[in-house]
Amino acid sequence: MNIFGLGLPEIAVILVVALLVFGPKKLPEIGRSMGKAIKSFKEASREFETELRKEVEALEQQSTPAVENKETATPDA
Repeated sequence: MNIFGLGLPEIAVILVVALLVFGPKKLPEIGRSMGKAIKSFKEASREFETELRKEVEALEQQSTPAVENKETATPDA
């Protein structure tokens, strides 16, 4: 198990230190808030990626007809 470059022993040490610092009553609340923050970050990044893809496709569609017109045009000889 390797999360963010941390192995199982490192994660266990971090959890024990968090338990000692915050206490057993606060840990579930902190975990929930961290989970919500990570979820909202993932949703925002997914939305950003979707918007970026739409913009790239729109730009490609705008530039494609100009290139096709140049290729299909026959020079007068």
